[in-house]
Amino acid sequence: MSQLNSKLLAQQPKEIQRLINYTDALVRSGSQIEDRYWQGLTAQLLDKLYSGRRNTAVEQTLELLGSQQQNQHYEILMELAESHAECQQIEHDGVLYDALLFSAPLTAWTRYQLPQGVLKPQQHKELEEALRATVLAEGTMCALLPNLVNYDEMPQTYQQAYAWTRSLTAQALGRSQEPAPLNKPEEASSLLADARFLIGVVMAPVGQPLFRWQQSSDNLQADHLRWVEQWVERYSAIVTPLFTGCQLQFLAPNAYYGNNRESDREIRPLALKAGITWLQTAVKLSPDHLRAAIVACGEEQVEEYRVGFSTISSPTVIYGCIWPVLSQEEAESSFHSDDHIDIPDVIAALLSTLGLVQIQRLPGLHSTETCDDCNAPFFPDINGEMQHPELPDEIDLDPVQLH
Repeated sequence: MSQLNSKLLAQQPKEIQRLINYTDALVRSGSQIEDRYWQGLTAQLLDKLYSGRRNTAVEQTLELLGSQQQNQHYEILMELAESHAECQQIEHDGVLYDALLFSAPLTAWTRYQLPQGVLKPQQHKELEEALRATVLAEGTMCALLPNLVNYDEMPQTYQQAYAWTRSLTAQALGRSQEPAPLNKPEEASSLLADARFLIGVVMAPVGQPLFRWQQSSDNLQADHLRWVEQWVERYSAIVTPLFTGCQLQFLAPNAYYGNNRESDREIRPLALKAGITWLQTAVKLSPDHLRAAIVACGEEQVEEYRVGFSTISSPTVIYGCIWPVLSQEEAESSFHSDDHIDIPDVIAALLSTLGLVQIQRLPGLHSTETCDDCNAPFFPDINGEMQHPELPDEIDLDPVQLH
């Protein structure tokens, strides 16, 4: 098998071996007909794994492929795993339907504290009506989660996302009113920048459009933009009162996993902006009196960049931000080449536009170290020493909540 350690593969459970074998067959396939054959077998196995007892077989397989630097295998399996979790077909009253788990995210930043996004029943009804009037194709069925949710409440595995799709599909068909299960974080998030997601399932008979822009026949791009603008206008009017003191950006409704990644991209610069704004307010220092150190962190490859902030008069780290890596291309960006985006340069340029003058890029790959007591991540000082961020005693660490 292509470059994958055969001894390592033989040590894996049968489900993982089969997933890897099917993925390898797809890599070697030379036609769409053969692709469909292997994709069908993979789908059958994924359905068995997602419908069975609690397991993380798919996540373990992806981790194994990543550790063996099998990038093509990794991308193929991830795409199939996501698609099978968020897309399902179900028969109802003799009609076969396509069902898609989708999200309509908003990203928000504030110098205070972000609200959780609890909707009143009337707001929930208005959001569903707005979706039907703007982006959902005529004749579709839809069901939404009762509230906006954050990352901590959302599925942490493909199996959990699959369960959400099934639960919301049953609600859309009127078969069940059982709510989709949410993860319950141990404590409420106090992030200054984050995303909130309106989650739902949209259904249509197989072969029929799910979204209005699929019904267009002339200028597809202009029609897509028009429907999305109408949705954002109504979405904003309904939810903005929930986010007093926050700056909001709205993303177009789209498939669940794709919008997760798009939201991550949107949040990264917002987190830096929110952090510096808060430090300027809380510590009473202008950005030109702060300095930042940027370091790549990960175990075998870059998983994230950590930015530690300190004052120009002290090496003590007082605050930190994480810039997660979202693709293999970004993971390789620390090895500068013309073919890759240099993420530390992107971060440094953004910090510069926010008013920081002293910005230090640190070499090497550091561990993703966290505090043993509170699980908080460590951040670099200008010498590359990873520290627990500590604000001066007279500063209140918790952002103010206006809601």
